[in-house]
Amino acid sequence: MTVREPARSREQRKQDVLDHLEKDEDAWVSTASADGVPTLVPLSFVWDDGTLLMATRRTNPTAVNLTPSGQARIALGPTRDVVLIEATAELVEGADLPQTSGDAFAAKLSWDLRGRPSWVYLRFTPYAIRAWREENELAGRELMADGHWLDGEPHADEQ
Repeated sequence: MTVREPARSREQRKQDVLDHLEKDEDAWVSTASADGVPTLVPLSFVWDDGTLLMATRRTNPTAVNLTPSGQARIALGPTRDVVLIEATAELVEGADLPQTSGDAFAAKLSWDLRGRPSWVYLRFTPYAIRAWREENELAGRELMADGHWLDGEPHADEQ
């Protein structure tokens, strides 16, 4: 029998999510085409001014799928420490990317795509974030709603 860790507080979970966003390099990104065909791909990212910044070829399904819906789901961490993010997304041309964002991406990932016309940046703005490790953290797993971090411990209706 495995002894589980006690459930983390919402504040600790938020800090753990922020640590993932700062330190992790890769995430799973899920999008769907206009006719509902799903795509799931791993992409490298940098946490940049409250958004996840990624890049891919402009013809890849992930980039193409962002245009019709502007929606994506992103997963970080292993299955026993999952961070699930729902986000709006936009395509950003390398020439339109703020210098500081491009520099942050290149510094973290040792990869600078500015000036490569076949590539685009994808900027994901989270509007909902959930995080949990085990069943004992399912209650109160919602950490962000409507683009705002939730404060305090979960209310009864979040259980």
